[in-house]
Amino acid sequence: MKLPLLTLPLLCAVLLSVGGQAAAPGNIPALPPGQTVPVPKPPVPKPPAPRLPAVKSPPVQTPAAQPLPEIAPTTPSRPQTAPPLVPLPGTALPSTPYQPSDPLYSRQWDMTAIGMPQAWALLPEVVQKGGIPKAAPVTVAVLDTGLVNSPELAGRVVNGYDFVHDPARAGDGDGRDTDASGVGQFAYHGEVVANIIAAAHDGRGMAGINPAARILHVRVAGTDGLIDPQDLADGLRWAAGLPVSGVPANPNPAKVLNLSLFADFIPLTGCDARIQNAVSAVDAKGALIVVGAANDGADASGYSPAGCRGVLTVTSATQAGTRPDYANWGRSVALAAPGGETGHGVPVSSLSGPGGERSPDGTSMAAPHVAGVASLLLSVRPRLTSAQLRALLTRTATPFPGERCDPAPARTCGSGTLNAAAAVREALASSLGK
Repeated sequence: MKLPLLTLPLLCAVLLSVGGQAAAPGNIPALPPGQTVPVPKPPVPKPPAPRLPAVKSPPVQTPAAQPLPEIAPTTPSRPQTAPPLVPLPGTALPSTPYQPSDPLYSRQWDMTAIGMPQAWALLPEVVQKGGIPKAAPVTVAVLDTGLVNSPELAGRVVNGYDFVHDPARAGDGDGRDTDASGVGQFAYHGEVVANIIAAAHDGRGMAGINPAARILHVRVAGTDGLIDPQDLADGLRWAAGLPVSGVPANPNPAKVLNLSLFADFIPLTGCDARIQNAVSAVDAKGALIVVGAANDGADASGYSPAGCRGVLTVTSATQAGTRPDYANWGRSVALAAPGGETGHGVPVSSLSGPGGERSPDGTSMAAPHVAGVASLLLSVRPRLTSAQLRALLTRTATPFPGERCDPAPARTCGSGTLNAAAAVREALASSLGK
């Protein structure tokens, strides 16, 4: 029986104008006509490995496969200039907010929206010129399309493991192996997610949330953008340092795991049991799993892993603090973070973008904001548990305008929008997690 699969619509709900017409997700070229996306060169093929036996599962009614969107640049419909710094509710504004010198930072409205300049100013021992920390780096696992050697992360990247067991979909000549390099047109999705979390403050490109964090790339997506449920479950366990049969032990276990992906080809009726079992094991170990809510404008509780117990599910917010139409909602959503909207995405560095930049939108972009802030909290309170982190991040969120993210009462987005400054301030004021 063919394995049910998870699709990686990469939680980037990008819309752009192509030839004067709006292109919906699924029909978006990787770049505008006339430009070429650099495709990572696959490793030298190894002798084919035997395909792992399929995991039996009962027949299910599955939604039709949708074409996969790629991270695509957009032409902003309005200037993407960060608003002036203002005190956040309940948070004293440091007298000298920290301002990175990276050229893209002046357009990174998302960083100002969550109070990053104030949060950075509270952590001089972690965020310094050049991103050189005094504290030990916190490892964040990015379970995604794999490793791309971004200059934003030089010296702070771990080539983890490739969990794509099907050689035909892996695109590198074999199944699972020790090289997590991204292959194919979707490879740059993981690069962008990682850059939001940890891009260096070095006067080049963009500024990441935690320039001292270490990124562990765990490849779970094939060249087709599909994810086998067992590959994802095993990748979750391995990323947190738990044993996986037939796979070497992970020497760099992560305290924060970012999953900017969602389940497809399985019923949207709740968390898949295989994934829930892995999530529960990782949560019991104390590692925080941050998940994008998905981009169907629907209730996130039916999705995997957004509807799983023990994860921190994040939906998108616009610069105005409201829910964009694409973003999923509901009781399983804990909070929102900047994900952008059509024509006003999140400015990021990417080797695949014209001039090294892109402006994608989607809950893929929202989740790593929360994962990055969680890593900052762990840099000063390293013993915080996953439950404590979830409580701290949701409790300190900035209330939505008018106390709601959407006019429809059922379309809730959790406790508010991520407030990095308030979360850091509360962590520093407490001895919890020292």
